[in-house]
Amino acid sequence: MSDPHASTSLPVIAIGASAGGLEASRALLRDIPGDVQAAFILILHLDPTHDSMMVDLLGRHTALKVLQATEGAALLAGHLYVIPPGAFLTVAKRVIHLAEPDSGRAVRLPFDVLLRSLAEDVGAQAAAIVLTGTGTDGSVGVADIHAAGGTVLAQDPEEAVYSGMPDSAIATGLVDQTLPIARMFAALGRLIDPARPVAAAPTGAAPAGAGKPSKTPPAPVEVSPDTPSRAAFDELIAYIGETTVQDISLYKRGTLERRVIRRMGLVGLGNDQLTQYLALLRADPDERALLSADLLIHVTSFFRDPAVFDHLAKTAIPALMGAMAADKPLRIWVAGCSTGEEAYSLAILCHEVMEAAGFGARLQILASDLDPEALATARAGFYAKEIESNVSPERLARFFVADNGGWRVTSALRDVIVFTVADLLSDPPFSRIDLVS
Repeated sequence: MSDPHASTSLPVIAIGASAGGLEASRALLRDIPGDVQAAFILILHLDPTHDSMMVDLLGRHTALKVLQATEGAALLAGHLYVIPPGAFLTVAKRVIHLAEPDSGRAVRLPFDVLLRSLAEDVGAQAAAIVLTGTGTDGSVGVADIHAAGGTVLAQDPEEAVYSGMPDSAIATGLVDQTLPIARMFAALGRLIDPARPVAAAPTGAAPAGAGKPSKTPPAPVEVSPDTPSRAAFDELIAYIGETTVQDISLYKRGTLERRVIRRMGLVGLGNDQLTQYLALLRADPDERALLSADLLIHVTSFFRDPAVFDHLAKTAIPALMGAMAADKPLRIWVAGCSTGEEAYSLAILCHEVMEAAGFGARLQILASDLDPEALATARAGFYAKEIESNVSPERLARFFVADNGGWRVTSALRDVIVFTVADLLSDPPFSRIDLVS
């Protein structure tokens, strides 16, 4: 039974690991006090045919109360919940829900499943910690946590017994700090206690948007602390608007403030040090670039909303084909295509529907985004092995080729898509478009 008094504003920290994860988890949990005002969930890739001994093995090494997660359990501060073997774990209204994995999935990615639910339920009060492990579990979910304003930490790959999971997370460019385990709890400081700043990344830590070591963050400018105020935020946001590539005039105020406060914490500044952060932005182009990148939200995956793609296949695309002349191309514009998954999904779907109907018209897809780095990924058409959880084996065999441990879109599919930089707020729209996504 869930606890009716459980807090619906409790920070939740998700920890993911596989090979070598027991020792890494013990080392992390050893530093966490039992009275911490946050709940923790541990995802270990366990053998579903064996009973879990994790509760006993971890309980001896932490002051947290360690429990195996159960259906309907409310998340409580100072508790660590361990996923049962062979289950998927999600959170809604700070309550745990368990489900059996979809037997049709080629790859089980329980950490991604948890992170996506936390991003929706917990938002900016969520954190993801990616520890040692093989594979890529977590690298999709960290994008959702990042987009929700949460915190993403990855274990230093040089320290990890197996670097697959942290390497994969770091490669997304969405990891806030890459740290040895001994520094991780301190890096959660502002999330758990908003009055204190997150510990600044040490030398060699990778900030958001980087997959390689960075310089030591610049020391805060010596200015007397001020208090958070609308005027101070107005000045800071006005400066951001003058210096970022994107037009932020229509961004929600709350989104901008959350992103600014998040970056402030990551460079070691408290919420009341807006003046210092503005001075830092003016003095440091690297920090301006990191904040600008943080304002661009890339959350996408292949066939992300199945109901929508089902409607397109059964209703929308056949209706378009019925109204078109055979000598005219079917033209689709994917606005805000990010790293390309949506554009390729639409291309795959259109190929299938048009082929089944014997419709011989050409397909043209225009895909635009503001972020040139995201477009470079889209043009390359290379994606990690984890897309197997969203793309069927039949589609993988037809539209992708195995490449370097992942999947690359076939040249035939890439040829129907033109990826281009465009700003929806300032650039003219494309013409003669049949469908806008």
